[in-house]
Amino acid sequence: MSTTKSQTAALAVDKTQPQRVLLVGASGVLGQAVQRHLGERHEILTAGRESGQYRVDLRSEASVEALLRELGPLDAVISTAGGLHFGPLTRMTAAQFDSGLQDKLLGQVRLALAAQHVLRDGGSITLTAGILSREPIPMGSNASAVNAALEAFALAAAIELPRGLRINVVSPTVLTESLPKYGAFMAGMESAPAARVALAYQRSVEGGLTGRTFSVV
Repeated sequence: MSTTKSQTAALAVDKTQPQRVLLVGASGVLGQAVQRHLGERHEILTAGRESGQYRVDLRSEASVEALLRELGPLDAVISTAGGLHFGPLTRMTAAQFDSGLQDKLLGQVRLALAAQHVLRDGGSITLTAGILSREPIPMGSNASAVNAALEAFALAAAIELPRGLRINVVSPTVLTESLPKYGAFMAGMESAPAARVALAYQRSVEGGLTGRTFSVV
């Protein structure tokens, strides 16, 4: 199989060298851990709906595209953002279910679709799913569907991205720091500290794999 000049250049990129990384969702527990960890080696640009250096609403295609036009070119784009709907299936409405689709699923998909055009050769996209894609809980059907869809999207997108671009998903268990808020819903599930989950983002940004879901349990 022949390799184009741009593909060769992309594969030759040393990803351990300082990169220019956009992190969306840096104000959350996980986002803060990712920023601390990757910030030791890379330039981190933070963005969020209400916090961070830059403002972006992942529910708006125009907002996402405007941010990336302003900040590009980039070496990596990471999302640790996205809201979901939790509630009993017997009383769930289509509108409630759609809220998770528009926010965490399509929000991150919008980011990935726009990011591919501003990433340098060999750049990476890292999205965030979660354990409920494989370990469902009561009142979590929206989260399970959204997380599973994100994993499938990355798997499929990886075979089409040009120029050596890569895309992966990090899928963590419940964070230890979030147990006071979510522990009752995640009965019997072992938690992971945010600092350990952040290692998976380093693996995605600095490694060579693509189309993968990095599960952290």
